[in-house]
Amino acid sequence: MKNKLILVFSLLNFMAVFSQENKQNFTLQEAIDYALEHNRTAKNAERDIEAAKNQKWETIATGLPQIDGKISYINNIKQQFPGIDFNGDNVVDFGAKQNITPSITLNQLIFDGSYLVGLQSAKVFLEISKNAKTKTDLQVRQNVINAYGNVLLAKESIKLLNSNVLILEKNLNETTKIYENGLGDEESVEQLQITLSSIKSSLNKTQRLKNMAYQLLNITLGLNIDNPTNLTDSLESLTLQNMSLELLETENKIENSIDYQIAENDKAAKALLVKLEQSRALPTLSSFITGSYIGNNDKFRFLNDDQIWVGTAAFGFNLDIPIFGSGLKSARTQRAKINLEKAKDDLTETEQKIKLQIEAAKSDYQFSIEEYENKKENLNLSERIERKNQTKFFEGIASSFELRQAQTQLYSSQQEFLQAMLDVINNKAALETVLNTVNN
Repeated sequence: MKNKLILVFSLLNFMAVFSQENKQNFTLQEAIDYALEHNRTAKNAERDIEAAKNQKWETIATGLPQIDGKISYINNIKQQFPGIDFNGDNVVDFGAKQNITPSITLNQLIFDGSYLVGLQSAKVFLEISKNAKTKTDLQVRQNVINAYGNVLLAKESIKLLNSNVLILEKNLNETTKIYENGLGDEESVEQLQITLSSIKSSLNKTQRLKNMAYQLLNITLGLNIDNPTNLTDSLESLTLQNMSLELLETENKIENSIDYQIAENDKAAKALLVKLEQSRALPTLSSFITGSYIGNNDKFRFLNDDQIWVGTAAFGFNLDIPIFGSGLKSARTQRAKINLEKAKDDLTETEQKIKLQIEAAKSDYQFSIEEYENKKENLNLSERIERKNQTKFFEGIASSFELRQAQTQLYSSQQEFLQAMLDVINNKAALETVLNTVNN
């Protein structure tokens, strides 16, 4: 029996150590770096860049020499010219029963207006994919910061709530004893019971929220939802690190905004579509050279050494000239020009919106710093008020209602202070995202 217990405890200890070894530890910056590499959306954005590079080469390759091989085999089940009798005893055969013609052709595009536009479009498309990746990375970074902060907020809230529960349970125990000794009133006990019940309910809810916050963080990082994850930064230290008044003085360079760059890409793409439609009115010139061998035989003996092959070769040009399209090309060109005008207006609209977003983000960030200082001072005041009322209550000077009011004010101040710290972190991330200062 003793050996079995030792075995069980050893196994439990091994499992605990194994679990600790597999737990992944992250500072906020480490979490961001990990997500930029493993987040599924970020990985797909990287794949889009690779696809755009291949599409660019695909476009280039269409204008390079193209070599195609072909083998044609014909079995004339019924010959068109089986033979003609000229003198009654000699038959002239105009075609063999079986025919094989292997050939090879080289095609070379010499001039095509749409090909030239296609080269430019492929370059713009690659730029669009790169900008989309940058936008994705910025969003992933902001999502990681928000998710990381939510976990820290839940952890700090649980710590405070547990502390409040211990203090309330002690107060309730002392108040109950006073009441049982006939020196207090029942209402004081009931008021503390109500407060304690409310705090315990908040504690249970916050514990569930913490689990969900961890799961959301894992998804954002690109981990399994139930992966054991440990955060090594604290909410307070991150708040202090993210208080940067210099960021508020950053010049508003609209052209650095990724949304502006994407809108510019869209305008460039629409301009190329106009050029593409216009290029369709130009002639297309290409050349070719082809060579082939022709082999005829009554039976399939083409692999024999005595098979006779007749070689042929040709060289030429193809010139396609658009002449009349019933207004089709003109309509396409006009439609492309309309879309270009829309893209220009969208760019202007995007520029104005970005200016507003930057100002709003700076205002929110400055307000969050001011709120942090305000909530910190309020928390200190609430703590002093609660301590005074608690002393007065046990001295019989203050009522249970006054104590509960002071406690409720304290608990509210605690949560507001934690939220103020989180707002500093999140609002700075939002400002960095709209300014694109992370990548510039």
